[in-house]
Amino acid sequence: MAELTVDMTYGTALLEAARDTGREEQIRDEGFQIVEILKQEPDLQSFINYPAISAEEKKKVISGIFEEKICRELLNFLYILIDKRRAGRFVNIMKAYRELLEREEGVSYGTVYSMVSLSEERMAQLEEQTGKLLRTNVRLTNEIDSTLMAGVRILVEGKIIDASYRKKFDDMSLQLKAN
Repeated sequence: MAELTVDMTYGTALLEAARDTGREEQIRDEGFQIVEILKQEPDLQSFINYPAISAEEKKKVISGIFEEKICRELLNFLYILIDKRRAGRFVNIMKAYRELLEREEGVSYGTVYSMVSLSEERMAQLEEQTGKLLRTNVRLTNEIDSTLMAGVRILVEGKIIDASYRKKFDDMSLQLKAN
């Protein structure tokens, strides 16, 4: 829970800095390019997170890699994370940043639970249908729920859309008991 607060706090601070310079999208794009680099280069991630290496040494390496390739605001943000020993949270901070930015643009986040992993096409259909129903832009992630017989259950900002067969059977059972 504390990590979520840290991620959201730093994500909010980065968004405010981006707003001050009008570079919200640029910082998002460059930040996620760094996220991809960190995924592809786990040694760099380990180096940044290793506590025995000084902050100055880490900043020198980061500067050598990213100087002139990313905007000054994002580079300075990386330096702050290194100084505060929060660089290991960068990926999650960028996710929080994107979520905050997209919320301002009217995007809601949610999860679709299904018995099996859903295709990109099916996810896009569910995002569109859910967005129409809730009158907002929706971004969904897929999670497997082996308790579902078939169908899906969607959770978006506290709202549940249950289109599972288990729900349909439960509803039929209640109707039969009522009759």
